[in-house]
Amino acid sequence: MKADDKKKHIVPERDLDLPYKIADISLAEDGFKDMALSENEMPGLMAVREKYGPDKPLAGFKITGSLHMTIQTAMLIETLKQLGADIRWASCNIFSTQDHAAAAIAQAGSAAVFAWKGECLEDYWWCTEQALTWPDGTGPDLIVDDGGDATLMIHEGVKAEDNPEMLEKEYDVYEYQCIINRIRASYQRDPKHWHKIAENLRGVSEETTTGV
Repeated sequence: MKADDKKKHIVPERDLDLPYKIADISLAEDGFKDMALSENEMPGLMAVREKYGPDKPLAGFKITGSLHMTIQTAMLIETLKQLGADIRWASCNIFSTQDHAAAAIAQAGSAAVFAWKGECLEDYWWCTEQALTWPDGTGPDLIVDDGGDATLMIHEGVKAEDNPEMLEKEYDVYEYQCIINRIRASYQRDPKHWHKIAENLRGVSEETTTGV
């Protein structure tokens, strides 16, 4: 795709008042059924809930997830919620979301979830920014990041705020252009937004092969 073609694409507006954006909330019941079946297949998570749930060790912690929004991930989200965390979530892949899993999490209110199967790249990075930004404009304490995209967005945001000339360029790699488009919009709202997000971040959990 040529640089001129990129300009034709609309950058979705950030909306921090949205509690979720998914494909179909009516799929929630199917999601709950599959989650109930998964309890027997994920004894580790169930043991964590039983042992640590009453003490709420994650109370006061804000967690962003960038991880395939599947039934298994829904079980993880429910566990983090029972441990007291405040959670926002996006998928780490435009095709991997199980829409009934996302619907179950949205219906339960366990996390602010932004994920649906078949996202375009503009939507994907919109979802990632939504998951990284709380309604008051703050960011997470911790990130569960499969593939490093959420962490990448913060790094690129900080770089661009330090060097705003990055935001004036057009890039040949279309996905990177999508990231820059989002950072450009955030820079116009607050030229130190990503610095504030990075400053308060305490840790990132990432799968080993990407090597963040």
